[in-house]
Amino acid sequence: MKDFFAEAAVLLSYPQNLVRLLVRLVLAYGFAKPALMKINNMKETVQWFESISIPFPLLSAYLVSGIELMGIIFLILGLYTRIVSVLLACVMLGAILFVHLQYGFSVAGNGFEIPLYYFIFLSFLASYGAGKYSLDRVIFKDGKDE
Repeated sequence: MKDFFAEAAVLLSYPQNLVRLLVRLVLAYGFAKPALMKINNMKETVQWFESISIPFPLLSAYLVSGIELMGIIFLILGLYTRIVSVLLACVMLGAILFVHLQYGFSVAGNGFEIPLYYFIFLSFLASYGAGKYSLDRVIFKDGKDE
């Protein structure tokens, strides 16, 4: 019975790198539209940040937009994935606290459900890395024992 579980563990470990790649690509895609909207309408973004009482709205708007844009590129490439995931997770915490928390959990009412999912997936990448199909693996040998 012990051999069965050992074999099952090996078999189930094969798709983990593909899952990490898919998580990175889905997250990058999910960040793309909101990031581009912020960047292309920076004046409105700053005004919106100010209207919802985000501290230092000008600095915060540029910082969040930059982190999101950099995050999209780096998630696709699988480069500096752990660091970028932590930064993007902080952005998601800000989105939850300043925008979505007041509306409850449900996405139907603009609640924090989706940003929470993003936070969880980003925490996964920050904890486990980008996987085999990434520049992190090629350049830094991150996860070489997978």
